[in-house]
Order: sequence, then structure tokens, then C-alpha cells
Amino acid sequence: MLPGHAQIMVGQTAGFSGQVAAGVRETTDGALLFLDAVNAKGGVNGQKIELVSLDDKFDPKLAAENARKLIEEQSVVAMFLTRGTPHTQAIIPLLDKHGVPLVAPSTGAIVLHRPVQKYIFNVRATYQREAEKAMTHLASMGVKRIALVSANDSFGDDGIAGALKGLTASNLQPVLQEKFDRAKPDFAPIVAKAAKADAQAVLMVASGTAVVDATNALRQAGSAAQIVTLSNNASGGFIKSLGANGRGVIVTQVFPNERAMTFPLVKEAQDLARAKGLGELSPAMLEGFAGAKVLVEGLRRAGPKPTREKLHAALESIRKYDLGGLELNFSPEDHSGLDFADLSIIGTDGKFRR
Repeated sequence: MLPGHAQIMVGQTAGFSGQVAAGVRETTDGALLFLDAVNAKGGVNGQKIELVSLDDKFDPKLAAENARKLIEEQSVVAMFLTRGTPHTQAIIPLLDKHGVPLVAPSTGAIVLHRPVQKYIFNVRATYQREAEKAMTHLASMGVKRIALVSANDSFGDDGIAGALKGLTASNLQPVLQEKFDRAKPDFAPIVAKAAKADAQAVLMVASGTAVVDATNALRQAGSAAQIVTLSNNASGGFIKSLGANGRGVIVTQVFPNERAMTFPLVKEAQDLARAKGLGELSPAMLEGFAGAKVLVEGLRRAGPKPTREKLHAALESIRKYDLGGLELNFSPEDHSGLDFADLSIIGTDGKFRR
């Protein structure tokens, strides 16, 4: 860094390659939409924000090593927009050891919300809340034969816990509950069991390409079951990778409709995207945009020379902050931020519909 180039260094580790690459790129693009606009106006308290992004290939071990480099060697003031539940869990020891805040992890894992993780500041509802809402919605439509399929990791277990809560509230039991190996998924036996159970709907708690592969396998086997997945797959890239099998897939959402201009948050993001000549906003971009707004608000409150300690205190002081139609709150006892959850369906035009 050249002398006189006072910059605020913020670190990110996420799967820019691998099975979640499409979503990671979109959340990061959304964040940069806001950060670039802030930097263009002189930055925060006269300092520009530099986002240093490293690819962890969606591997928790690499995520931890990337975080170590960013925290210990590059001395970032904060970590930002990590992706994945086991990946984010893998860096918690480093956050705790060095007192580094992590803002807006792109995961709704309950373990990052309760009990409170001192250095993690969430900017989205939990996966459990999403999965529960999806199940009660299906039940209200008269869908009773629901299969639950999940990756064999902490993310999978988390989403299934919420789904079971929703099913119990609707006096239902899953007709099938199966896990698959996240590293080497084999969907043939699961698809056979889902067909045998005559599942009307299949909830898939998994990431990116795994959901695409499982959906393709189900359709090839002749199953017309309603596919449901969570907001970690709320990207335009996910829709593209599903191709013709995308139509009618339900995807839970943790932010308002990306075309709902009545929300100032959405209008602001849309205006900046248009000015940059970008295509349409996606839910994943909106998540990154909202996370960047919270990061900048924390840095602004931390003062002209933000340290990790000052930023942590500043973030915990945020109460009733208007993100643009959504109210965000933090306190030492609660780092959840938002609790918004909604459902969308992929339309014939390849867009999310509410």
C-alpha cells in the first residue's frame, strides 16, 4: 500500500469457483455496487474501502486458511460476506482470537445466531425460518407428501431442523428424509426412494450444482414433484443452470422482491445497477448490497481511524437502522439483524416471481 493511500481493508473468503460460484459472484457484485458508489464519493470518513476477496473453492479448510492470511498478514479491519455454514464456522476461532468482526455472512445458519457469536453480525434471516415457512406454505396448499433431502453437513442439518418444525406445526411427517455426501453426491438411490414414496414435493437443503443435479435426476426419473430450495440458491446463475427444469421451482427469499421499487433499498440498488450498465438485479445481489450498507454504517460510526475494536462496538450500537424499508437491529445480546422471509417461484421467463 502506498503512503498517503489511507484505505480501509476488508477481507472476504468465498467460493468464487466450485459449486456456489454463481451465487458468490452475484452477492459480491451487489456489495461492490454499494462500496464503489461510497468510494466514488470519497469513501467513509475520507478513507476508501478496499475489498480483498480470496477464492476458497467452497472448501472449509481453505476458507480458514484464507481468513488467516487476511486477518494476520493483511490486517483487515473486518471480514465480510463469507459463504457457507461449515466455511464460516471454520473461521470463528480466528475472529475470536483477533477480535475481528464478520459482517453479513452469506448463510442463515442458526449456529451463527444462537447463542450469539460475539464477532458475527448477520444481515439476513435464518435457514430454519425459511424452511419452516416453506413447509407451512406447502401444507396450506394441501401438499402432504413431502420428502426432505439434504447435504450431510451443518447447513443441511440446520435447514432440515426448520423444515421439521414447519411440518410438525402442520401435523405432518416427511414421507422421506435422506442425506447425501456433500463431496460426492449420488442422487440415483434417493430419487428411487422419492419415487417409491410418491413425494408431491421435495425440499432440497443443499448448494448450487447439487440441487441442479438432484432436480435433473428427479425429472429424468419421471417425477413431477414440486422442488423447493432455500435462499442460498436465490441467484440468476442458479436459474440458468437449472435450464428448462427451473420452471416452477420454489426458492425461499430473505430480502424483498428485487423488482419492488416501493422498497427504497431496492430502488437504490436498481438505480446504481442501471448507472453501471449492469443487467437486472438478482436476490443474491440484493443480499450483498444490504450487507455492504451495514458494513459502511458500522465503519462510519467507528470514526476516522476505524480499528477492529471500534468497529465491533459501532456495529453493536446499531438500533432501528433503516436499510431502506427494512429495519435492522443489533445489540450485545442479538446479532441477527433481520428476520424477513418470503417465498418465490421461478417463472416461465426465468425470473423469480413472488
